[in-house]
Amino acid sequence: MTATLPTRDDVLSAADRIAPWVRVTPTLEVKVPGVKAPVHLKLEQLQHTGSFKVRGVFNTLLSLDVPESGVTTASGGNHGAALAFAAEQLGHRCTVFVPSIAPASKLRLIERYGATIEVAGDVYAQSVEAAETYAADTGAANVHAYAGAPVIAGQGTVAAEFDAQVPGLDLVVAAVGGGGFLGGVAAYYGRDTRLVGVEPEQSPSMHAARAAGGPVDVSTGGVAADSLGCRRVGDLAYGLAEQFVDDLVLVSDAEIQAAQQWLWDECRLLTETGGATALAGLLSGRVQVPAGCRLGVIVCGANTEPSQIEGSG
Repeated sequence: MTATLPTRDDVLSAADRIAPWVRVTPTLEVKVPGVKAPVHLKLEQLQHTGSFKVRGVFNTLLSLDVPESGVTTASGGNHGAALAFAAEQLGHRCTVFVPSIAPASKLRLIERYGATIEVAGDVYAQSVEAAETYAADTGAANVHAYAGAPVIAGQGTVAAEFDAQVPGLDLVVAAVGGGGFLGGVAAYYGRDTRLVGVEPEQSPSMHAARAAGGPVDVSTGGVAADSLGCRRVGDLAYGLAEQFVDDLVLVSDAEIQAAQQWLWDECRLLTETGGATALAGLLSGRVQVPAGCRLGVIVCGANTEPSQIEGSG
């Protein structure tokens, strides 16, 4: 497995490849309760389609010979919106399979970019099976949300950009779903920066993988299930996490929602629950921050309804 893991060079190549197609998102320095050092937020929720997902999608599609039947995927929403956006920009047909739990805000995004939506099952894993069947039947390219090396390398460009904006960070905190995002961040930073992944207690796929010595199936649920509710982490993501991620912490639904609310109250940043999960690791005190640490947190998604956050309507 090790020989196939994406590297920092792969991430840098991806950054060059996708530069014309993605936004450079800003950073914001804030004071977080209980953390003595300033915290640098990477505001990736301001990316096209409201999440980091377009980075991996563009890197994948620009590396492929896309067939006439186009592209397909399974998604809880963010990856599907990103694929739909990229396919529209590059002139490809797109079909997205979603579980019934996908929120309306994310379905509207997918529709906005001209993709066909198919509801398949109640959870993400069932949508994955439907997308695989569709790809086999039609020849469409199946762009997995987090398992492919080009997707992981593309998502890692967030870290390359963050490093250029705020160099010399000692600790970077990122959310974990299927592991591709954390894997991409790990591929870039390697052992140069301490990395901590934050998972919802009700969707602990990377925790379970570490405990078992490899990816295993878990049950998923909770407030961030539509974006971080992955039944099984990808092999490449697991390999990168094992090599380069120093710690994993679990946070409760209440802690995730508190972080989402804090981002609105203190920064006027509208984020989805998955996008606030990394910060929940800090606000809950579960991520240990050494004295004098230069700290970065990636805020990775914005696709929610304003009415879901108290006082934002």
